Amino acid sequence: MITKKDIRKHFLEQRLNLPDAMAADLNERLLANARQLDYQGVRYLHLFLPISEKKEVDTWPLAQWLRLQYPDIQLVLSKADMKTGDMLHYAWHTNTVLVKNRFGIPEPDNGELVQPETIDLVMVPLLAFDQQGQRVGYGKGMYDRFLKLCRPDVRTVGLSLFGPIEGISDADPWDVPLQTVVTPDLIYHFKQP
Repeated sequence: MITKKDIRKHFLEQRLNLPDAMAADLNERLLANARQLDYQGVRYLHLFLPISEKKEVDTWPLAQWLRLQYPDIQLVLSKADMKTGDMLHYAWHTNTVLVKNRFGIPEPDNGELVQPETIDLVMVPLLAFDQQGQRVGYGKGMYDRFLKLCRPDVRTVGLSLFGPIEGISDADPWDVPLQTVVTPDLIYHFKQP
């Protein structure tokens, strides 16, 4: 098993080195799998928008599909405070003004706040994940803190362009494992304690 730092470096490089055509194909296949998930009973769905410079999973087509197929689902986006590591969550309406922050993340400029305990499903960004559902992000712990504020029955779905690694040697006790991860090839489900 390898450390988060090594995993982070390896998978970020791997993603950045993906040829555009391959990245587009992986994203298209991942979207096809994400369409297979069960969205029944979801009223508030938290989504992330990609940092295109880091070739993150392209969630724009997923958002468009969700709006068409499930018009009753309210999409929610975050705005991060990089100094405190906290996130505020806003309802994402078609007229919501999005502004890229200094890290290239499109965020709502303002709007209608949504409390974490209201959210039914969270789509989680990641660089890598392991066979137990642990994830490696960019290392700020923002999603772990956010997920702890959600209801105990919140559904967590990671989106990854790559399959799982065997394990993460330095997973922390406060890390929140994922229940599901969607990849271009498979949907992984994890049993959580």
